Amino acid sequence: MLTSPNLEFIMEAHNGLSARMVEEAGVWGSGLSISAQLGVRDSNEASWTQVLDVMEFMSDATTVPILLDADTGYGNFNNARRLVRKLEDRGIAGACIEDKLFPKTNSLHDGRAQPLADIEEFSLKIKACKDTQTDPDFCIVARVEAFIAGWGLDEALKRAEAYRNAGADAILMHSKKSDPSDIEAFMKAWNNQGPVVIVPTKYYKTPTQNFRDMGVSMVIWANHNLRASVKAIQQTTAQIFKDQSLINVENEIVSVKEIFRLQNDDELVKAEEKYLPKQ
Repeated sequence: MLTSPNLEFIMEAHNGLSARMVEEAGVWGSGLSISAQLGVRDSNEASWTQVLDVMEFMSDATTVPILLDADTGYGNFNNARRLVRKLEDRGIAGACIEDKLFPKTNSLHDGRAQPLADIEEFSLKIKACKDTQTDPDFCIVARVEAFIAGWGLDEALKRAEAYRNAGADAILMHSKKSDPSDIEAFMKAWNNQGPVVIVPTKYYKTPTQNFRDMGVSMVIWANHNLRASVKAIQQTTAQIFKDQSLINVENEIVSVKEIFRLQNDDELVKAEEKYLPKQ
């Protein structure tokens, strides 16, 4: 998908059920969404092993590639390369690591310091990950946070080139501007040196065709299933609380049978017929 001549898309999921629901596309294991569904902040409050547990359920529930939002790799090169081994064990397709310091701060916060990692140190972290992987198809996406941290195009380009030379399979160029000017400037200067991934959460009004015209390789719809779920849960809970009844929500939510379908319950019924003794 990263090297496809077409613009590709992957969708955020944050647990096994949501991963199964978005299986038609590739899956983005969003750090923000995974931490939020665990009820903690996106500041490495969930340990890497807790994230790994979530990823295992997501991998078991799907047959499509999953790219994990792996924050900074949860530490230095040694933590990052250990993560790669564990992700490969669970059938995860790749990890996206960002060039900030551990513990990270979510990139969309306003007015927060976003200190960047040393370029050489982060490049060597990428190299350690690539040297460690055993699956030749496992991908490391290097996420450049220069624009997020307030730096300009020169810094973004310098970092992207260093990470590409260190072995990154793709560059994720991040921006929280409400317009795509950062991305446009980068894509023009980058001159197709390798695949570029973007996350248009803030510049969502930009027509998708513009990303094709720029030469972007992949778009991540990064947190929208979580946000949709929160709204639905808030509305349903408020309605039930107000009515002290289910009468006004039953037709607005999926049936219990749909949950069983998503849980692949039919397979269990067939397996029970095959493997349990007949009564």
